[in-house]
Amino acid sequence: MSITVLLGAQWGDEGKGRITDALAAEADLVARFNGGDNAGHSITIGARVVKLHLIPSGILREGCLNVIGNGVVVNPINALREIAEVRAAGVDVSPRRLRISQAAHVILPGHLALDAAREAQGGIGTTKRGIGPAYSDKVARLGVRAGAMADPRAFGEAVRQHTVRVNRLLEAEFDQPPLDADAAAESYAEAAEQLRPFLDNTFQVIHNALRDGLRVLAEGAQATLLDIDHGTYPFVTSSNATVGGVLTGLGVPPQAIRRVIGVCKAFTTRVGGGPFVTELEGELALRLRGTGANPWDEYGTTTGRPRRVGWLDLVALRYAVQLNGITELALTKLDVLCGLNPVRLCTAYRHNGETLTWFPQDSDVLAECAPIYEDLPGWSEDVRNVRRFKDLPVHAQRFVERVESLAGAPVRLISVGPEREQLIWR
Repeated sequence: MSITVLLGAQWGDEGKGRITDALAAEADLVARFNGGDNAGHSITIGARVVKLHLIPSGILREGCLNVIGNGVVVNPINALREIAEVRAAGVDVSPRRLRISQAAHVILPGHLALDAAREAQGGIGTTKRGIGPAYSDKVARLGVRAGAMADPRAFGEAVRQHTVRVNRLLEAEFDQPPLDADAAAESYAEAAEQLRPFLDNTFQVIHNALRDGLRVLAEGAQATLLDIDHGTYPFVTSSNATVGGVLTGLGVPPQAIRRVIGVCKAFTTRVGGGPFVTELEGELALRLRGTGANPWDEYGTTTGRPRRVGWLDLVALRYAVQLNGITELALTKLDVLCGLNPVRLCTAYRHNGETLTWFPQDSDVLAECAPIYEDLPGWSEDVRNVRRFKDLPVHAQRFVERVESLAGAPVRLISVGPEREQLIWR
């Protein structure tokens, strides 16, 4: 048995989609293990940009089976919309190539309404896609599983009952108007009719693949620092975005995992609220963020929100390496640093006069930390056409090597642009 895990090693948006796309060229099955359609992966293929939110990135590789695992929460309406969009891009999205776990939980209309109501009262900056409320209902044993869509009429009735229950909460706690329970039931029943051919026992699908010696790639959404247990709580997502989420989100044993690839940018970004030690403002922040004119710029795939940006935080990255047992790193957006001098790396934090080399688990402490930087010489050469590590500018090579040394894991893959071929393999 052999599973390669690919997950975010920062606060998300590291470019996991394009790295998954590259690795999927040698995979037989790609499985998504956590999150919902609040995630966003942009993959550039020539002049075409394909944006994926729920469907695994392996869908863009012919011959690759794609699985939405039990640890994912699925919005049926948005799933159908995404399937239609990907099909419009000329990609085969059929039950032959995409399976949805019967044990995955469904995002219902009430979840969307509750998410929006809580954000209106002063939330943490969620995408308002209903992710948190769906996971809350799952834990409270009030959720509806995707397997219920096998019987669209019964599924619609479950949606209606759930909506009636949520309406009482919306009116009593948030002073919000009630949802139309009958309309919600009808639209979800129609969606179930279209999605039920995709439903499967994905536990069996994955274990059959492992038994047969097929190559399995587990794809994560969000990232380590957004993990519900190990991230910067409460400014986190509602699922386990770390390696443990693979075990529960797909139903696989730990010994099946042989390779863990952490994706990180050559700098740091995050979306929404929460502490961010290396955050930059002003012209330098604008330079790192870009203008939003192309998919390589720092604007959310799902929300379009500008991302907060800062220098690469090696304290946080080292934490991600240790926590996930990362065996190798994929470093993205090295090209964005071209022309900057010096290039800075945060190697430790300063807190109340003390030097911290460990990542604090208390977000209040993290918010009080100041970065301690190590400056490296920059480079002015354009690296977008480089395909071999030795052909990178010397200072770019030294930057990568220093990241390896401080993070505690080798950098095996470097992206120098958004296109499929703009990758350096080491």
